[in-house]
Amino acid sequence: MKSISNNIAKLILCLFILSVNMHAEEVIIDSQMSFQEAIKGTKAPKEIVDNLVLIDVKYYSTDNKLHQGQLLIAKSVREDVEAIFQIILAEKFPVEKCIPIVKYNWSDNASMEDNNSSSFCYRKVAGSKNLSRHAMGMAVDINPRFNPVVHTNRLSPKNGKYDTKRPGTITANSSITKEFIKRGWKWGGTFRKYKDYHHFHKLK
Repeated sequence: MKSISNNIAKLILCLFILSVNMHAEEVIIDSQMSFQEAIKGTKAPKEIVDNLVLIDVKYYSTDNKLHQGQLLIAKSVREDVEAIFQIILAEKFPVEKCIPIVKYNWSDNASMEDNNSSSFCYRKVAGSKNLSRHAMGMAVDINPRFNPVVHTNRLSPKNGKYDTKRPGTITANSSITKEFIKRGWKWGGTFRKYKDYHHFHKLK
């Protein structure tokens, strides 16, 4: 009798697992690159490339469906970024897409115009001779078109619009802003000369 009960219990468990799997949400793949594909053509020196890691992240996109993308980041910030994307996923904070910038031929502008969230891009700060924190994979941009760089007389990207009522827009009160700051990151929305609402970078 005991073995029959055990078999019934196993059958019920199997049926439950099967039911869960049948109703599991389909994941739409936005990016599924290898590490070598994600760094192809970069001009970054070897010591920087060796310090990068490609991670998979899940999020609900602007179509309200579950997506999986990828971020190329510094190994030292992996734990922070993965934890924050868990919050993004749990809160269903809309992230349109996450695709390594190699898809855009290493053009940060093209990536931003496509509202692509990203991290590593070996480049200088716009209008500066200094390397960006993105050049080390120590910065993350989220929904750049929804959260543009706001200068006195222009936006970047040009097709951007900052509307705090639109889902996917980042504000000082957003959970992800607070979580980044708690982990020692700086938010571009607090910059003095301009506001870079999509940008977060690790301070150390």
